[in-house]
Amino acid sequence: MLSYRATLDLPTTIVRRISAWLSAHRRRHDRRPWQRAATCWTQAILLCRWMCDATPIHRLARDHGLSQATCYRYLHEALDVVADHAPDLHEVLDEQHAHGAAFVCLDGTLIATTAVHTPAGQGKTTDAWYSGKHHRHGGNVQVLTDSSGFPIWTSPVSPGSTHDLTAARQHVLPALYPAAAQGLKTLTDKGYQGAGIGICHPIKGHGLAPTPTPATGSSPNSAPQPNEPMPSSNASRPSRRSPSTPGASPRSSAQPS
Repeated sequence: MLSYRATLDLPTTIVRRISAWLSAHRRRHDRRPWQRAATCWTQAILLCRWMCDATPIHRLARDHGLSQATCYRYLHEALDVVADHAPDLHEVLDEQHAHGAAFVCLDGTLIATTAVHTPAGQGKTTDAWYSGKHHRHGGNVQVLTDSSGFPIWTSPVSPGSTHDLTAARQHVLPALYPAAAQGLKTLTDKGYQGAGIGICHPIKGHGLAPTPTPATGSSPNSAPQPNEPMPSSNASRPSRRSPSTPGASPRSSAQPS
C-alpha cells in the first residue's frame, strides 16, 4: 500500500486549540488517558478532516490506524468537546452589539440525512424528518450570520418537516427580542412573517418599488406630465426667432442685398 503526505487547508492554531480541549477532556473523564489508541493531536486532525473535507469514516480509520468503531467514537467525542466550547446565543448577540453591528441575518437550512422514519404524531402518517419543501429527508437548522453573511451561531437540529418559523420560535426568537430592543435588528426572508418585534422581513405579495434605471437615470417621477412639452421639442422644430433675437444663426440674421 502506497503512503503519501497531504495538506489540510486549516490554520495550525485551530488544530492545537482543539487538541488542548481534547487533552483537558481526557484528563477529567479517563482513568488512564495514556492508553488511548490515538493521541489528542491525531483525534483533532481526524475531526478537522471530517469537518473540512467530509472524509469517509473508513478512510479516516485507515489513515490513522484505527478501527471503524473507534474512529466513530473518537469523532463524536471530539464533536461534543468542540460543541461544549461554542458560545451560546446570548453571548453571540452581546458581542455583535458591542461591536456596533446594525443587524444580523437569520435563515433556515436543511441538512440532508438518510431516511429516518419517525411518525409526525397527532395521528399523522407523514414522516417527521421528511421536508416537503426540499423533497428529501434532513434536519432543520437555524443559522444566524453577521452583516457580512459569516455564520456566528447555529441552532440545535429539528425534524426536517418543521417550518422555519416554528424552529425559530423554539430556538432563536426568545433571544432576538431583547437584542432588538437594544437596537440589534434581525433580517430574514418571507418565511418568517409574523415573527414579532425586531424581525424585519419582506411583505408577501408586494413587489419592489420602481427605482431609477442605471442606464438612463430616469424614474417614473421624471416622466413628462400631460400637456407638458417635451424637453427636446424645441430642438426638433424650426426656429421662430426673429433676426434680432440674441443667439440667432448668422444665416437668419443676414440682410437681403
